[in-house]
Amino acid sequence: MSRSARPVTVLSIIRDCLDALLHPSARYDALTRARHRAFMAPRLLGSLAAFAAFPIYLAMRGAPSALEVAAFAWLIAPILLSWFLSRTGRYEGAHVLSSLALAGLIMAVALTTGGIESFAAVWLVVVPLEAALSASRRVATFASVLALSCVAVLIVLTQFDLLPPDQASSAQRGLFMAFGVASATLYAAGLAFGAESLARTSVSLLSREEERYRLLARNMSDVISRHQRNGAVQFISPAAEPMLGSPVAQLMGHGLFDRVHVADRPAYLTALSDAARGAVRSVEFRLRREGGEGERGRVDFIWVELRCRPLEQDVRKDPGREPEVVAVMRDVTDRKMQEQALDQARSAAEAADAAKTRFLATMSHELRTPLNAIIGFSEMIAQEHSLMLDAARRKEYAQLINDSGQHLLSVVNGILDMSKMESGNFEIAPEPFAPRAALLHCCNLLALKARENGIDLVTDAPQDLPGVTGDPRAFKQILLNLVSNAIKFTERGGKVTVAASVAGSQLLLRISDTGVGIAPDDLTRIGAPFFQAGKTYQRRHEGTGLGLSIVKSLVALHGGDVTVQSRVGEGTVVTVRLPLVCAPPMAKPVESKIATLTPAPRHEVLEQPALVKKSA
Repeated sequence: MSRSARPVTVLSIIRDCLDALLHPSARYDALTRARHRAFMAPRLLGSLAAFAAFPIYLAMRGAPSALEVAAFAWLIAPILLSWFLSRTGRYEGAHVLSSLALAGLIMAVALTTGGIESFAAVWLVVVPLEAALSASRRVATFASVLALSCVAVLIVLTQFDLLPPDQASSAQRGLFMAFGVASATLYAAGLAFGAESLARTSVSLLSREEERYRLLARNMSDVISRHQRNGAVQFISPAAEPMLGSPVAQLMGHGLFDRVHVADRPAYLTALSDAARGAVRSVEFRLRREGGEGERGRVDFIWVELRCRPLEQDVRKDPGREPEVVAVMRDVTDRKMQEQALDQARSAAEAADAAKTRFLATMSHELRTPLNAIIGFSEMIAQEHSLMLDAARRKEYAQLINDSGQHLLSVVNGILDMSKMESGNFEIAPEPFAPRAALLHCCNLLALKARENGIDLVTDAPQDLPGVTGDPRAFKQILLNLVSNAIKFTERGGKVTVAASVAGSQLLLRISDTGVGIAPDDLTRIGAPFFQAGKTYQRRHEGTGLGLSIVKSLVALHGGDVTVQSRVGEGTVVTVRLPLVCAPPMAKPVESKIATLTPAPRHEVLEQPALVKKSA
């Protein structure tokens, strides 16, 4: 036999035999199984002992009397009671039959040995004591009434001399009385030990069950709680401490409710109230975590999911008891963050799709218009003989074709420059240059366009403006984009001002206009590639939506920043800050810088003017 095997003993054999006789309904509950064993074991052992002793008694005594036969019959009868319990599983019914059998034996003996004065009458006290082992009030009440009825019958029969006379002498009656009291006491003691054994088994099972639930409550990551209808906590598992960083004692009563986010308290109380009325509810809300005010300087809240249902309770025992709710709470902060990230990704994808649509619409217009001009005028030049074009007209058409080609080249160059900047492959070549001369040159280039539009272009550049180390081509492109954009979106009779100054170690360029301005909704998105403020059908100017994106990227490559202030109908002010000495980044993608460039709202997208040509 292996060491792990249970040693075979007489008690284990008896236990196995009893377990084999148990009704199936009693095999899966430890306490019920113990009660059935306690009922069947003494009765089977007593009956077997009576069977074994009966032949010996007959050999020693001879033919038994009717009373002796009744006594032996009662001793053998418990086998039938055990069989009844084994077959039906009716524990209370078996105790009722046992009480009837015991009371019947006592009455049979008492009726032939003196009635109420018989030594057997003392055993009537044992009848309700034995019934108490059933743990049933109905059985105990029935046994008590049965015992009292037997006492009343014996008293009546004795008082009216309806019983046969007792032939025993006074000495024998005393001896029988002592035997009756002693045997009844021993039987009651046996019942007491049986009751104590059942109680100990019940306590042990209850303790084991409590330990099992306590183990589950301590090791579950979910928090189990018990609430009143108004949300007050009656019980909460220890798992709440690591989740909320607060002792369980502080969460009792309304301690948990006080940690619910103010905006989520109605939903929290509604779910508990609905659950108290019998519904099963689930709600998500925010809970304040203790110690959450730290580096971030704000209260730390976590998202939790609460599933609550009504607590099952016996209304018959306490009809006026307020309904309660049991709830399971778990931390779903990670899931909420994933949902938010998914929503942001979805919004970004939708924005990218919208940007793609706008880009295609813009490019189709920006490319088709000059291409149509090139094709149309070139066809007219090819048919100059049939159209009889003179030299002046051919020169005019050739100039229009050249202008359209230059516009196409500027659009393609802008797209290529933006792609290089976003991929980090665009490089600048810093060198010393005079910013005042570059600024005046750019303004002179755009002066004709300003006069044609009826706009006053004002330049404010001090004579003592210091030199700058940077990329002069990029500097001119920044100015041309911003000034051209300001002229484009300023109505006739307006004013555009270009000013330059020095603030510490930075060169400040300020381009202001009195144009149409930018709506607040567009300011938050201004500067994104291909984004153009205003609705497409409201636009009166051409553009690819790359102007300000290129400006911001070029400024970022110089280590500067761009800020924009604007009001609809009042104009726009763009401020560019560039270091006097540029230190270009080393092989670092520029888009990461662009994301942190502008603390102020962004400007409307500006197109790159056709006046700027690419240089080697």
